[in-house]
Amino acid sequence: MTASRLDELESRIGHVFTDRALVERALTHSSLSSGRRGRDLERLEFLGDRVLGLLAAEALCRRHPEMEEGDLAPRLNALVRKETCAKAALALGLDALVRLSSHEEAAGGRRKQAILGDVCEAFLGALYVDGGLDAARAAFDLYWTRNLDSLSQDHRDPKTALQEWSQERKLGTPDYVVISSGGPAHAPDFQVEARVGGYAPVRGEGKSKREAQMAAAEAFLVREKLWTDDV
Repeated sequence: MTASRLDELESRIGHVFTDRALVERALTHSSLSSGRRGRDLERLEFLGDRVLGLLAAEALCRRHPEMEEGDLAPRLNALVRKETCAKAALALGLDALVRLSSHEEAAGGRRKQAILGDVCEAFLGALYVDGGLDAARAAFDLYWTRNLDSLSQDHRDPKTALQEWSQERKLGTPDYVVISSGGPAHAPDFQVEARVGGYAPVRGEGKSKREAQMAAAEAFLVREKLWTDDV
């Protein structure tokens, strides 16, 4: 991570970090920290996920004062899901700043949705800790607020999209089978297989069963050219 690139990012969002160690941690993937507590982005990601949820809910309520909770909820999910966060990370230029192990770098980590999504949430968490909700909101406005309508209209998640596609073809409800689970308690890893009758299964991975199921469903849809994984 170069100082000039961070300076440029700070200029774009209008916030200069008082504690640059915070943003460095937010941009350090667990592959580089070797499991040392407090050295990578995971705690800040946890916080940033909640900050993003609050900002997204606030933006939707302001934009759609007439909507009931049932209509707002799926739109909120569309704004905070990993795919959206990954696209926001690219829009903010976080992909160029994230710190990865050489192995993860070689594996294309800077383009992986899971990594970019985590980095984006951690960055929002770091902004919140360093500058409060207004600092986080400035970054939120750069991507989410500008694209609020288009992002929230695409409110089907991959599992829902795959289920609708499968049921329309009378193939039944997709099955999700846990293939493996492991990793340390603070960073579990799951591999899940999405299975639809008559089609080869597809695997996805994530830090929870639900996240792995979403990844598997998306991989299935991408393979069948029903979804794009471009970030």
